[in-house]
Amino acid sequence: MVKLNKIYTRTGDDGSTGLANGERRAKCDPRVDAYGDVDETNSAIGLARLSTKDLPELDAMLERIQNDLFDLGADLSTPPSDQPLGYEPLRVVMAQVTRLEEEIDRLNARLSPLRSFVLPGGSAASAGLHLARAVSRRAERRMVAMATAGEVVSPAALQFINRLSDFLFVAARVANRDGVDDVLWKPGQNR
Repeated sequence: MVKLNKIYTRTGDDGSTGLANGERRAKCDPRVDAYGDVDETNSAIGLARLSTKDLPELDAMLERIQNDLFDLGADLSTPPSDQPLGYEPLRVVMAQVTRLEEEIDRLNARLSPLRSFVLPGGSAASAGLHLARAVSRRAERRMVAMATAGEVVSPAALQFINRLSDFLFVAARVANRDGVDDVLWKPGQNR
């Protein structure tokens, strides 16, 4: 159970932060960077959702994803350990990845195939979802960098963040009246 009575603690004044297991890390630690980018992704989706209220199916998917991103942040902020934690750490599971894949397929079925890359824009919702997609790609790069540096990241967590950017791309097209208002890249147009 999360309980937040006091917002500031002063414990981070030295440039460190606490992981969920109580371990202190520098605020620029790769693990902290990764879950910070996941948090930013969640914030970008929240901003995009201000423009998706007239798309209730999509908005409900985005709300579920925001909750899943908190799960991902909890996963990343609790490194695996041989030491008992006194609780079962929250981990992203393959069912969350599968749900994203199913939602991508359901939304993508209503779109016509692309003949060019899509520029972010068309509608406020689409532009916001493209921004969230770009931020989620950064979160994925941070998670991969963290794993490459020897930190443990679960396969399900990596798959979830990879699928999320795909979902957000398709969602941005849906928000553009199922692709009708997509702004397509015209290679070399301004030479």
